[in-house]
Amino acid sequence: MPKHTAVKDYIRTIPDFPHQGIMFRDVTTLFADPRGFRMAIDQMLHPYAGMRIDKVVGLEARGFILGGAIAHQLGTGFVPIRKQGKLPGATLSQDYKLEYGEATVEIHDDAIQPGEKILVVDDLLATGGTAAAGIKLIERLGGEIVSCSFIIDLPELGGGKVLESMGMDVHVLCEFEGE
Repeated sequence: MPKHTAVKDYIRTIPDFPHQGIMFRDVTTLFADPRGFRMAIDQMLHPYAGMRIDKVVGLEARGFILGGAIAHQLGTGFVPIRKQGKLPGATLSQDYKLEYGEATVEIHDDAIQPGEKILVVDDLLATGGTAAAGIKLIERLGGEIVSCSFIIDLPELGGGKVLESMGMDVHVLCEFEGE
């Protein structure tokens, strides 16, 4: 069994999934390994040691796995941002563009109080569309975003630049470029 020394070592690449020519970065292998999962959570937490964070927001769906673990370690609440129609009760919605078409994400309208310090987490930063939509929802509720943290960045797709142009601090554990 190979020895993994970095988070990136735990991530499996699956060629041609979900479409021909796509190199899918599969974090489920990272999540399945106790050492790798702990390493990722610890590294995602490290930059925020001693900072005030009131809630962790996870983006659907793998952001829920990370966000729950990080919120537990920080002793904070966890808030999901979900695809349209998945949350019961009153919600706020935000549309965003996909490569072909549009999508919508939602948050409960009482999930974040004005002035709360928020950490946004997800597994992958690609174009930044989902994260940008989530940020807009949090800001509409009056939340103050401390940072956005991701396991993987695909820098050639420009998501980091999108979030930074919105004034966001962005933290990533590893990058994959056209491999």
